[in-house]
Amino acid sequence: MIGGGNITGITHFILLGFSDFPRILPVLFVIFLLIYITTVTWNLCLIILIRTDSHLHTPMYFFLSNLFFIDICYVTSTVPKMLSNLFLKQQTITFVGCIVQYFIFSTMGLSDSCLLTAMAYDRYAAICKPLLYSSIMSPSLCGRMALGAYMAGLSGSLSQLCALLQLHFCGPNVINHFFCDISELLNLSCTGTFIGQVILAILSMTYGIANVMIILLSYGYIIMSIMKITSAKGRSKAFNTCASHVTTVSLFYTSVIYVYLSSSSGGSSSFDRFASVFYNVVIPLLNPVIYSLRNREIKDALMRLQKKRGHC
Repeated sequence: MIGGGNITGITHFILLGFSDFPRILPVLFVIFLLIYITTVTWNLCLIILIRTDSHLHTPMYFFLSNLFFIDICYVTSTVPKMLSNLFLKQQTITFVGCIVQYFIFSTMGLSDSCLLTAMAYDRYAAICKPLLYSSIMSPSLCGRMALGAYMAGLSGSLSQLCALLQLHFCGPNVINHFFCDISELLNLSCTGTFIGQVILAILSMTYGIANVMIILLSYGYIIMSIMKITSAKGRSKAFNTCASHVTTVSLFYTSVIYVYLSSSSGGSSSFDRFASVFYNVVIPLLNPVIYSLRNREIKDALMRLQKKRGHC
């Protein structure tokens, strides 16, 4: 018995994944496994570094540690199941497992979107209000903003969960994807999906368009403030503090918009599935790279850590 009194005739779904490329499945397994291990390790190491180094106890790195945590949960919600299915003849997932997978995936994705918006406000305060930055971005406000991002992601996913649990699945049970995406589940439903479609549209407006508008507004003020800086060195330094965040936001929203516009216009082609890999698997790997490779503060923290170990 599923929520709302509806009985589902489906106990499991078949995830096709990349089964239409049988010859390269071993190669895909190795690639995705290496990416997953690297992603989890790199994000976890940066979280530990930020937590243990007092020089990194600033609002920006507080938000970054939460972003890295979200990335770990985000990639873990889909990749382990995808890896196990690459070598299984029956690439199945239970009905409950499918719902739980999408719930976690959606929660982390929506939280990620909200956290990127909070980080845009942090950059606005740092550049546009430098003298008041410490008082504006107080530890209590940062904590509330991070908690708000998680709660917003959770509430958005709960609304989708309630809509999914009202659906009736009687067959077919084949999902032409490597994870349980809501658009695929809505297509497989034997009952009306109007409520689910409406909720999805509302969430897209609220979490997508609203967050993007806030980010663009923040960077509008940031650009105006930077242009008022007289020295070229000062302008360059201000731009560099925002470059990583702008790159992350661009990658996240560009890939998500493309994939979901593509899925809403037709179906799930092989190219669309590989495109989904980008925001499901690659972006969580790129985020720590973007924020650490050219980051002097991260490099200094690593040097301090090495010195501490040398003295032990």
